[in-house]
Amino acid sequence: MIKFTSAEEAVKVIKSNDRVHLSSVAVTPHHLINAMVARGKNKEFENVRIQHIHTEGPAPYADRALEGIFQLESFFVGGNVRKQTQAGYADYIPVFLSETQKLIRQGYLNVNVAMVMASPPDRHGFVSLGTSVDATLAAIEEADIVIAQINKHVPRAWGDAMISIRDIDYFVEYDEPLYIHHNAPLTETEIAIGKNVASLVEDGACLQMGIGGIPNAVLAELGNHKNLGVHTEMFSDGLLPLVESGVVNCREKQIDKGKIVASFLMGSKEVYDFIDDNPMVAMMDVAHTNGIHVIRKNKKVTAINSALSVDLTGQVCADSIGTTFYSGVGGQIDFIRGAGHSEGGKPIIAMPSVTAKGISKITPTLMQGAGVVTTRANMHWLVTEHGKVNLYGKTLQERARRIISIAHPDHQESLEKAAFERFGSHFHFTA
Repeated sequence: MIKFTSAEEAVKVIKSNDRVHLSSVAVTPHHLINAMVARGKNKEFENVRIQHIHTEGPAPYADRALEGIFQLESFFVGGNVRKQTQAGYADYIPVFLSETQKLIRQGYLNVNVAMVMASPPDRHGFVSLGTSVDATLAAIEEADIVIAQINKHVPRAWGDAMISIRDIDYFVEYDEPLYIHHNAPLTETEIAIGKNVASLVEDGACLQMGIGGIPNAVLAELGNHKNLGVHTEMFSDGLLPLVESGVVNCREKQIDKGKIVASFLMGSKEVYDFIDDNPMVAMMDVAHTNGIHVIRKNKKVTAINSALSVDLTGQVCADSIGTTFYSGVGGQIDFIRGAGHSEGGKPIIAMPSVTAKGISKITPTLMQGAGVVTTRANMHWLVTEHGKVNLYGKTLQERARRIISIAHPDHQESLEKAAFERFGSHFHFTA
């Protein structure tokens, strides 16, 4: 029999030097977090390490005033902890998204308390983790104590999201709407990039995409495609029209046939309602969604990721601006490698050619301190609003020529000069 308690009572299990794992994104358990932070403000413990992939909403445990009480060890630098991480009041663990669960399961990061959000129990004694399984399932398996915030707004998602009430130690009933992500209108640049990427997507392809303008612009261009599948770490509202029209049916997938596979998602209430009790959607452990050995089993895996900058040899920086951390490694290399090993697969890096201030994102060399997420040896397709080029198997000089050809016209001359200085007088650029 389930016994409910208050958040204030449940979080009393947290003690000094514990590591607390939080469920991620739209199912961030804010009610539990607030109760925990209240104890921290009362100085009832110290050096409690907070672990999560990426949360949405306030992150009071990362506040400067609570330094020494809490220490954040995030697997991805989200917007709500970016300033704190850059200032050193919070910290970040570089790790492939596929291996976040490995750090937990293999004891590199022992979890003492897992605080999660879940749907109400069903008649069989199961709750669902809803919109985020990611590394949270591993934390539930390995934690000494599991506290679940039971929230009627959490969709009853299938797949690895289903867990037994026997795996939970404390139940706290508290309903609150899930975080809603609002998509901004597509820009002309995003639409152009979307068209260029969509031209690379074949019928029967298996898609991986993220969230934001470029993924949505790509999805908007796929209305005339046939039999697309989805095996991705996340998806959002842009996918729904393709499911409704039958373009995305997952019929030609080699594994998880007929199912949209993801590990977490974020969007509107419409996308949360879509996964509720929907057997077409399998919300899975990140070891499954992002495992290269799993991804490669599907044919024509078309992985669409973005970047902060790319140099003339094809090195991709996606986690930092110089030495300033902006996001994280995430799942980019998982899918770049997985798609690269897929039969007919296409790993794609898609980005605007310039920043909002007109600075070229294609650079002679990466900024000092910039992190290389995708190496030049992993690089295949690079797409901007000015075109698409395949760099795989190309020499350094041929890569430079191809990359310059899709740079912004205002910056091509300076990039050509930099390539000339780097490779010698025999280098000639032909657009």
